[in-house]
Amino acid sequence: MAGVSPSPRGERPLPRLAIGAVLLVLCVAGALVAFDRNEEDVFNPDVGFVDTNEDTPSAPAKAPRADDHPSDDGFSWPFYGYSKARTHHLPLRRAPRPPYRQAWARRGSVLLEFSPVLCGRRLYLLKNNGALYAISRATGRVSWRRKLGYLAAAAPACHDGTIYAVLLSRAKGENAGRIIAIKARTGSTRWSRRLPSRSESSPLIDHGRIYIGSEDGTVYSIRARDGVVRWRAKAAGAVKGAIALDSGKLYFGDYGGRVHAIRRTDGKKIWSTAPGGGPLGLGGGNFYSSAAVEYGRVYIGSTNGTIYSLSSADGKLAWSRRTGGYVYASPAVGQARGGRPTVYIGSYDGRFYALNARTGAPRWIRRLGTKISGAATLIGDTVFVSDLGRRSTWALGARTGKTLWKTSRGAFNPAISDGRRVYFTAYTSLFALDPRGRPFDRATARTARQQTRAQRAAARARAAQRARARAAARHERQLKYRFGKHGHRHSARLGYRRSCHEHRHAYEVRGKRIVLRHNHCHTHTRRR
Repeated sequence: MAGVSPSPRGERPLPRLAIGAVLLVLCVAGALVAFDRNEEDVFNPDVGFVDTNEDTPSAPAKAPRADDHPSDDGFSWPFYGYSKARTHHLPLRRAPRPPYRQAWARRGSVLLEFSPVLCGRRLYLLKNNGALYAISRATGRVSWRRKLGYLAAAAPACHDGTIYAVLLSRAKGENAGRIIAIKARTGSTRWSRRLPSRSESSPLIDHGRIYIGSEDGTVYSIRARDGVVRWRAKAAGAVKGAIALDSGKLYFGDYGGRVHAIRRTDGKKIWSTAPGGGPLGLGGGNFYSSAAVEYGRVYIGSTNGTIYSLSSADGKLAWSRRTGGYVYASPAVGQARGGRPTVYIGSYDGRFYALNARTGAPRWIRRLGTKISGAATLIGDTVFVSDLGRRSTWALGARTGKTLWKTSRGAFNPAISDGRRVYFTAYTSLFALDPRGRPFDRATARTARQQTRAQRAAARARAAQRARARAAARHERQLKYRFGKHGHRHSARLGYRRSCHEHRHAYEVRGKRIVLRHNHCHTHTRRR
């Protein structure tokens, strides 16, 4: 809230100060009411819920034939969140579950806040320093690299042979962004358009149009072929999250504490609501989280620590679920095989929540770390989540929340998949993980078999070496016990043997050397 402006010269200040005090009291009261309202979770059973959604993506294609390229399976993960509805859900009958074998790694030193996207044979990764990489799915080799700007904090999008990326800063010291279209094959520029403010809204492409938001609160519809702006829409605050699309409507939250639905064709408002706002619009927090649209609902997290479910038709609040910290993370929404419709989302309270998509009631909650900032990814019946505070990542059973795999790497958005392998994003590195026993292609299988044979041969060699060492040690012990320090031979025969031997002792007495000799006779018995 803006402060009370000083009174102009010649006016009496007391009435203005009184009015300001009244407004301040009202604002504080409104804020208190708003926060008091957030003390309790909300559930409105009369808001509609549908069990299916027409925009639910289909499962990925099967692995290519033996004589095809291993990446020519027809699969793509083209957007942040996989689908246009940003559900972060890849439905699979057979998920690439742990344990994993590392197929390749691309290590670096620049922060990776977002996972790559996948089209054809390549992954496209936008690092936070504004560098865009084209990486082979099969081998991890970098095909090309382009420095697009100074700073980026979004995932790219790939469609029809073109990669689209947005920038927070075009160059050092510039507080304005850019959207750029790059040829997927070569990395050369198709077109580039400057934006008047910064942007970290991962692009969405639909019907030849690109949809992004920006920090000055503008939402853009841009023609994908040449970068021409078709329409602009204005929000109540900065639009930082990725825009979601479902049934011809675009959904997003802003830094004015509001969630919006606008028409895809012309940007006209359908509905707008402040789900967490109290009197005077205070107490609602901001929306950095990207919306996910599924089951006739819009799911989104807020910096006031609350997760909201709204009707996608009219914005009516279906339920809200309070957490103990900021909710920057975007939700993953879907139904794992054998499970029920669920919302998976993390909070800055370090907890990871699996909530009933209809009612918001917890299915299970896991305390994993200290700051869960990135979106979870639901791959088949496995959900991946990273914790920024501990820089660790978990793969959890989607129905039970039990840990299936954990690594001390990770920070933000952890993983995507093509259904055959998992592409895991750590703090500064990218890894390809194959389920053990399920190689990506024949060459990988052959390499794995060769590695297995080599490992087995090395194991046999180590076992033989250990056997030789044991035999040598045994022989040494035999020699030691057969020829003891007292200087006589122990019989190796069975039974008893009486043995007599001489001991010799020498002394110095008054300058003279005296030698004494005596015999010992004793019996040696072989142990059985």
